[in-house]
Amino acid sequence: MAIRVIKSSGNVFKDLGFPSGEAAHLRIRAKLMSEVIRTIRARKLTQASAAKLFGVSQPRISDLKRGKYERFSIDSLVEMLTLSGMEIGVTTKLKRRASA
Repeated sequence: MAIRVIKSSGNVFKDLGFPSGEAAHLRIRAKLMSEVIRTIRARKLTQASAAKLFGVSQPRISDLKRGKYERFSIDSLVEMLTLSGMEIGVTTKLKRRASA
């Protein structure tokens, strides 16, 4: 039985079939969520202390840690990171165009 391997586009959401715009949005949100979770772990925060730091309820932190991405906007995640003292940066680049 042969296994077919397909090269990744670099965005797992696009590879799963999401439209390009939505895939880009989901990728950004996933990266921001990962950074918030990394901050919680690095500072060894409880859910209650993380909630206080980020200005949200403890159940929101629980949702975050359980990967409930649909409950968090990019704006809310940026706000949480800003409240934790993080500086947010944005990088853009032109995609390579396929040969015609």
